[in-house]
Amino acid sequence: MAEQAAETPRATREFTLAPAQKVIGEVREYVVQPGEDLNEIARKFDLGYTALAAANPGVDQFAPGVGRRLIIPSLYVLPDAPRQGIVINLAQYRMFYFPPGGHRVETFPVGLGQIGKTTPLGGTRVVRKEANPTWYPPRSIRSERPELPAAIPPGPDNPLGKYALHLGWPRYLIHGTNKPDGVGRNVSHGCIRMYPEDVERLFSELSVGTPVHTVSQMASAGWTGDRLYLKVYPSKTQTEEIDTARPVGFEPAPGVRDVVRAAAGRYASAVDWRAVDKAARERTGAPVIIADRSGPADKDRKSEDAQASIVRNVRPRL
Repeated sequence: MAEQAAETPRATREFTLAPAQKVIGEVREYVVQPGEDLNEIARKFDLGYTALAAANPGVDQFAPGVGRRLIIPSLYVLPDAPRQGIVINLAQYRMFYFPPGGHRVETFPVGLGQIGKTTPLGGTRVVRKEANPTWYPPRSIRSERPELPAAIPPGPDNPLGKYALHLGWPRYLIHGTNKPDGVGRNVSHGCIRMYPEDVERLFSELSVGTPVHTVSQMASAGWTGDRLYLKVYPSKTQTEEIDTARPVGFEPAPGVRDVVRAAAGRYASAVDWRAVDKAARERTGAPVIIADRSGPADKDRKSEDAQASIVRNVRPRL
């Protein structure tokens, strides 16, 4: 029994952070167990659903297949933003919390607004913490669903879940949910949804006044050791298509080469630019090794199988 417990996958939410460190976590591999679907596996590894589905194209959401080996894209590249308080990369559908002290980071997947209903970009703060919140549907939602009552008290029917963090932006909250399968999807009217266990942890740790900064960076690149990783995230429209099992439209991400050049610095000649362009076209969100600086920087050294690198050094997790 002890051996089985040691093999149980555990989501890693907290990482020690060295100065200038940009990459945290690792790519994993997981074998689907009987009775599991992608929603359960995503939550098990603290991923949003579409992040897992995009990294494993063609896998059925509800019947992924017992014994199938999945890529778990739990290697994260930190967004370019001040490392204070909460930073949310909307394009990444991911939150990063930098506790006071500057030596740690915690990361959580989030659910965001539906098409046409966006979260503001920029800076604000947590202005109020509320446990067991009552939800007062705003006019915009009541116009779409006039059957809603004026207020929904705490309980299983409350879409805010058990915890809410009110922001300086009126009507925008970070909160839990009574529908955790919506995390990682376009589900809200602009609020930021979290898994119940994640928002409970965050609620207990941060204080009123914590800064919150939102960005939308569709590509992230950073070094870990001698390897340069690139992640290019699906667009909001593609996320919707992945969610609804429709064919994913061709929508190459612009500006990815600029992101890579900035991250590569003097090692730009070592970058596999074909792999960069492929990642920009495919936008799976999976980490790709695009350079290795272990050799001389003046050589045109390229990763021999950059796309296969998402499973290189994977740790099997059963």
